[in-house]
Amino acid sequence: MTLLVEEFDTVLFDLDGVIYRGRHALPGVAETVHELARRGVTCTYVTNNAARSAATVADHLRDLGIPCEDAHVVTSPEAAADILGNFLIPGSRVFVVGGTGIDEALRAAGYETTRDRGDAPAAVVQGFGPDVAWPALADAAYLIEKGCPWVATNLDLTVPTEHGIAPGNGSLVAAVANAVGHGPDHVAGKPEPALLRTALHRTGARRALMVGDRLDTDALGAHRVGIPCLFVASGVHSLLDVCDAPPDQRPTFLGADVTALMLPAPDSREAGVRRDGRSLRWSDALPSARAWDVATGIAEGAWEARDRGDSVDVPDAVRRWAAQFPAASAHPANP
Repeated sequence: MTLLVEEFDTVLFDLDGVIYRGRHALPGVAETVHELARRGVTCTYVTNNAARSAATVADHLRDLGIPCEDAHVVTSPEAAADILGNFLIPGSRVFVVGGTGIDEALRAAGYETTRDRGDAPAAVVQGFGPDVAWPALADAAYLIEKGCPWVATNLDLTVPTEHGIAPGNGSLVAAVANAVGHGPDHVAGKPEPALLRTALHRTGARRALMVGDRLDTDALGAHRVGIPCLFVASGVHSLLDVCDAPPDQRPTFLGADVTALMLPAPDSREAGVRRDGRSLRWSDALPSARAWDVATGIAEGAWEARDRGDSVDVPDAVRRWAAQFPAASAHPANP
């Protein structure tokens, strides 16, 4: 039987909630990536998180036992630098809000960075940083009000950590937007296409797959650049969220975590999911039914009902799924 990964020559991995949570690798990740490398599949890591440089992220991955070259990491600040090239000349000064990874990416692209609004910067780039404080947000707002172009590395409202879900860059961008009365002029990270396009160009991918835990960034971003997406339930969003997704945020495949790459693609036909009034039911007697075959059937049933304007009791179906397949539903994003 064909494994899911055998359909692709390149896998683009999100990081937070997919490869690791906080400083710790998620189960099965290192083994899976080693096997992908053995098979000749290109593994590239794309992240909206702007707090760290690509080299720092690559060091972290290697510390976790995951093979990774620095060039295999593509960050949203790198995509932001590409965006700046559309309206700034090389050597321009840019005001930075966020982690040092932003400074490093912009300097590598030929820009000068500053944290002092008195340096008369030509643009503002705002990204995530765990130490971002009110004065930096206020200075960014003052500059934007005076006409500085504003580039956000990403708009993720939350970020998963080893302690739980925390405010992400989108929440901090929203604070500035509330002050200036409008959102960023440009956004670099997913779901906007710049980040994934940079990664696809760098890898020369012919058959790429996006692997992510967020529908509003990973699945939507994959949709916008025209590649399939494997949703993994090890991060922010859950199966219930998947069932409620609009068409452009619906993943192509569902899995518990990245080890799903080494399994056959989920097939809802194997689960025998059917509509029975407002309920989604499946046959417990099917010996070939796997947890994510059933999950795929539930999602497809929910999508069909949503598109028709019908009503189905999706939460009940997901609860029954979680009870029948407790191992598959034991991930942080699942009920």
